[in-house]
Amino acid sequence: MQASAVFPTVSRKAGMYESFYLRAVAPEEPVGAWLRYTVHKRPGLEARGSLWCTVFDARRGRPFMHKLTSAALSAPAGGWIAIDDARLGPGHAEGRCGQASWSLRFQSGEQELRHLPSAWMYRARLPRTKLTSPAPDARFQGTIELPDGRALQLDGWRGMVGHNWGSEHAERWIWLHGIDFAQAQSAWLDVALGRIRIAGRMTPWVANGAFSKDGRRIRLGGLAGRGVSVSESSQGCVLRIPGEGSTTIEARVEVPGQSAAGWRYADPDGGEHEVVNCSVARLELELMRAGEGSSSRLTSAHGAAYELGMRAGERHEVPLAPFSDG
Repeated sequence: MQASAVFPTVSRKAGMYESFYLRAVAPEEPVGAWLRYTVHKRPGLEARGSLWCTVFDARRGRPFMHKLTSAALSAPAGGWIAIDDARLGPGHAEGRCGQASWSLRFQSGEQELRHLPSAWMYRARLPRTKLTSPAPDARFQGTIELPDGRALQLDGWRGMVGHNWGSEHAERWIWLHGIDFAQAQSAWLDVALGRIRIAGRMTPWVANGAFSKDGRRIRLGGLAGRGVSVSESSQGCVLRIPGEGSTTIEARVEVPGQSAAGWRYADPDGGEHEVVNCSVARLELELMRAGEGSSSRLTSAHGAAYELGMRAGERHEVPLAPFSDG
């Protein structure tokens, strides 16, 4: 988990955003948590930090959502990010967001997943969005307490820890993470797809990520974007992504009714995106190998996190939380 904060090294003149986040999901029930520690900085201004707490329960409908923004932002020694008294670092996460609070520990036997295929791309100006998963498959212990009296005991819940940053968000993006497959308990999927606008035109979808099964990682996508197909909405998606070794993944995601969260994400240039996220989605994967004539199918009843980011004002059915960003 070789992650480190980027925001302390950014010039005052520059604009940027950065996010450290984690998700965890219960093994037997459609209950999950999505916690974010974020940085937003407009050109010429000081960076500000925000804590985001979202807890999903598909049996209850709309998730619990709260957000807190503060100027008390730092990158502590031995940790990744601190906002007020909330801290996130290798193996631990603590925080309070309004009346919600959490104290968690996590561990992972997986190496960091770097979605971009080349190390130089993390140093270069382009692409403008960088992302990694310090722990693409993690196990959590601890407690999340909510103001309605619920106390979630995360006893071995699986999930992940992620990190992204950049000078601007993609014009449109999808992030998909999947665990707890009935046919392969140790398998996981972590893939991000994006489109950007160049000279007024939207590029095709580009996917980057990996699928892991039985300890073997298969790289997915690539900068060429060839062979990627996407059909997406706030209620789910169908993705087809080529991978290494003539492998193709087809993913079908279904969001349980009214279980998605809607958030506003501020862009460093003053614009805004709207984001729909469900971290207890159903996922069905088909893994196909050309030349072998074989395929395998995996299903996860509620172990997927599905996020769709879009420009503010696009129509979707998910209410936005009453918190601004920036």
